[in-house]
Amino acid sequence: MYVTHDGVNSDWIYVVEQRSSSTGRVKILDRTSGALVSTFLSISGLNTGSEQGLLGLAFDPDYANNGYFFVNYTQNSRTFVTRYQRSNLNPQLADPGSAQVVFSISQPFSNHNGGWIAFGPDGYLYIAMGDGGSAGDPANRAQNLNDLLGKMLRIDVGSLPYSIPVGNPFGDEIWSYGLRNPWRPSFDRSSGDLWIADVGQNSWEEVNFQPASSSGGTNWGWRCYEGNNPFNTSGCPSPSTLEFPIWEYSRGGSPFRCSVTGGYVYRGSAIPSLDGTYFFADYCSDQIWSLKYDGTTLSEFTERTGELAPTVGSIDSISSFGEDYFGELYICDIGGEIYRVISN
Repeated sequence: MYVTHDGVNSDWIYVVEQRSSSTGRVKILDRTSGALVSTFLSISGLNTGSEQGLLGLAFDPDYANNGYFFVNYTQNSRTFVTRYQRSNLNPQLADPGSAQVVFSISQPFSNHNGGWIAFGPDGYLYIAMGDGGSAGDPANRAQNLNDLLGKMLRIDVGSLPYSIPVGNPFGDEIWSYGLRNPWRPSFDRSSGDLWIADVGQNSWEEVNFQPASSSGGTNWGWRCYEGNNPFNTSGCPSPSTLEFPIWEYSRGGSPFRCSVTGGYVYRGSAIPSLDGTYFFADYCSDQIWSLKYDGTTLSEFTERTGELAPTVGSIDSISSFGEDYFGELYICDIGGEIYRVISN
């Protein structure tokens, strides 16, 4: 489901497994050999719907000293963000007794749970929430500022219970709104810019961009618009108040495209020519693309599917991209394969 690092142990990557039966796991692998180091954490009793389970993992910016990390999962038809701490006896293991629920919210349907969490360059925890599911956002949650679904949230977890960061635009948890199912946003580790790939309804997939200088409050447009295109504009604000995607592509076609998977801006050192290049993919067509965007101009859109075809196995149903300690890029698929992007 996801690959990341802890900012401390450069030889490890952490792999999030959505669920086996009703148990989600985080495993540590050796980043070079792929060998299993340990099963870091197991969480049982999770929901088992197709878009539910263990969905996100983020390490505290001060993980080296405090050992805190956070997970996002669905259980009992609720999203939970829970803080754990690594074991004092063995850094390859989490302390299962250290769990403290940070945030939870009811999920009315089993889809569009979002699930991504990450610490921004400001040190706050960002939580990507889908619109609650079903189709077409029937309760218009994404545009409703009295509802936390369909939003990007930002909270301060420096101490628990969490607090609202000074500067949040609406005085609550909401950082931005108008999202359908943000799937694998990411921060550019160099610039601090935020990229949000948002899964479309039935016609358009989109990639959104928020510069690091943003003060929040952005309305990304769903359910009024799907990509750049009107979807249900009843009661919607003027399009001039909305932020439209920097890139969209149509669903369907051949190969069949159905769901965008967001990636990362490459900031590794192994392939210098790719510095500043954003990677993303489609879950159904297995196509992988990249582009560059400087905040004004989009350039170098490229399909990478062929050149990234592995010599062993195949990349099918891309669930996520990931970064390691060094900023090198990984691709993982729902069938359990993990690939690192390398130069030819």
